[in-house]
Amino acid sequence: MPERIYEVFGKKMRFKKEDVQLIVFDFDGVMTDNRVLLCENGLESVVVNRADGLGVKILRELGFPMLILSTETNRVVSVRGQKLQIPVLQNIPDKAEALTKYCAKRHIDMSGVMFIGNDLNDLEVMKLVGIRVVPSDAHPSVKKIADTILLSPGGGGVVRELADLFEGI
Repeated sequence: MPERIYEVFGKKMRFKKEDVQLIVFDFDGVMTDNRVLLCENGLESVVVNRADGLGVKILRELGFPMLILSTETNRVVSVRGQKLQIPVLQNIPDKAEALTKYCAKRHIDMSGVMFIGNDLNDLEVMKLVGIRVVPSDAHPSVKKIADTILLSPGGGGVVRELADLFEGI
């Protein structure tokens, strides 16, 4: 299968579909724009992008297992995961440790994991995985170690853009 080259901000990203054994998404700042609507009763709401739902469908049809990994404890993360039919690990203070255990249990080599994150709490886990992807508005420290910086900002179709990278491979 030919190698797919995707250029973002002048940086070429090379990967093959078979290099990716698992795609892991942070939630806030990746599937959302990192903002939260806080109601007077304490309930929180977020805005998600419907294009990402189609992106998940494309990735699933291409055979990629996926996971949402979040430090948040908000029920909105679980609800979105259920809707997208993606397993969710949330209330995770140490994402690196949680993902290492998750992958070990499933015999997934960390070099075959693609992680999409956006902020400082994603740095350690991103250092462990083989492919690091960030939205365009990610924190500068996270961008510095990224293999690919997408054109989409968090909540702006990150998952769909990622799916488009693989579509047709």
